Amino acid sequence: VHTDKKAMKFKMLLDHAKTLRFHTGNLVSRSRLKKKCPGSPTEELQDCIQATLSDWISTTNVFLMQDFPDTLDCFVPQETDVITPEEREEVKVSAKLFLCESVQSSIRDAVEMACQTLAVSQLDSVIIAPPGPLENDSQTLAHLQPAWEELETLVKSQQIAAIGTSDLDKDLLEQLYNWAQVKPSSNQVNLASCCVMPPDLTAFAKEFDIQLLTHNDPKELMSAGTFQETMQDGLQDGLQDLNVADWRLEWVLRYNVIVKSRGIIKSKGYLVSARKASP
Repeated sequence: VHTDKKAMKFKMLLDHAKTLRFHTGNLVSRSRLKKKCPGSPTEELQDCIQATLSDWISTTNVFLMQDFPDTLDCFVPQETDVITPEEREEVKVSAKLFLCESVQSSIRDAVEMACQTLAVSQLDSVIIAPPGPLENDSQTLAHLQPAWEELETLVKSQQIAAIGTSDLDKDLLEQLYNWAQVKPSSNQVNLASCCVMPPDLTAFAKEFDIQLLTHNDPKELMSAGTFQETMQDGLQDGLQDLNVADWRLEWVLRYNVIVKSRGIIKSKGYLVSARKASP
């Protein structure tokens, strides 16, 4: 009976909520993830969301919750990655932000949530992966500008120290560089699309001191269908029949905390925001 009541309360919570936020905690120390070596960034994210949702449901005492908030924060308190003031100087906090929808407020929300989660006032670098026009690969400067302007605002308010881009060819990187007030400090290149860095891109990046990095993230980190399936898998204890069809991924932020002197990853995790589509 207790389990039924708990399931009913969780259903009411999720029915009422408009936004779901996931914080996976430090993946470097998390032993409960199913796949020790996930095959792809998408698989890793799936595994994280599922484990976080499942852990949150099993460890949260819903009967102590007085009201039904519009935003539900799904995390396990002992898994959080707070950086102490003493160690802040010794670590570099970098993030990659995947925008699943073209909503400018998402960028500010994601950066603020990352600062809050890690207890820092500033992220050292943020790379943006804007929502791609998936039907064709051609991003344009007009497509990038709104997101870049939002990032520039966060640099000016000192919430981010340096900003970078992802998957820009030489022409688009040059257009962005010439237009932007805050210049890109890095550009990520997907090694699946080119085994060797294009010489024109390398020459331009070298001339303007832009760091070229490599990555293996897919163009779409997670489809709407995969996200709903993942949520379904994380719901248990009598919640499997909950309708998740209205939920959409808004953004995903993956962060790394690196010990500068040793170059090792101290912690890594995901922050995820999903919202319920309006009926």
